[in-house]
Amino acid sequence: MMRASSYVAALAYLTLAAAVPLREAVGQGGNQAASSSTATPSLNFEFFKAKVQPVFLAKRPGHARCVVCHTVNNAPFHLVSLSPGSATWDEAQSRQNFELVQRVVVPGYEGSKLLTHPLAERAGGDPHHGGGQQFASQDDPEWSTLKAFVLGATLK
Repeated sequence: MMRASSYVAALAYLTLAAAVPLREAVGQGGNQAASSSTATPSLNFEFFKAKVQPVFLAKRPGHARCVVCHTVNNAPFHLVSLSPGSATWDEAQSRQNFELVQRVVVPGYEGSKLLTHPLAERAGGDPHHGGGQQFASQDDPEWSTLKAFVLGATLK
């Protein structure tokens, strides 16, 4: 038993010793293309404000607007209430919404709840959205806007 433990410890040491020089080589230019291509995208506030928030305000046939339920619900995805008489959010409210939406978005991950929850199940969505399946397919332009946001789109 003692002999097996020694072998396991030696194997672990050798594995770590081999990994450290490899990590250092990659960090010093050995393979920077691979490391930069796997970088996680970041969410862009300006894209969110200009393109994504209007999706939350849009009326789709047979459904309530996202803002109607997601300002009063206690779900993970919550939006700030619109000021009385306002048709959209002001800068401070938009920044709050941007922070709140990050609860349901993993940057770069197409399985993020912001994408799957309102999407029809037959199109790859999940079946548990109380507001119904707002988007019938992944070809829907508004759903595509949400996807672009999750994947790190910026305004041009």
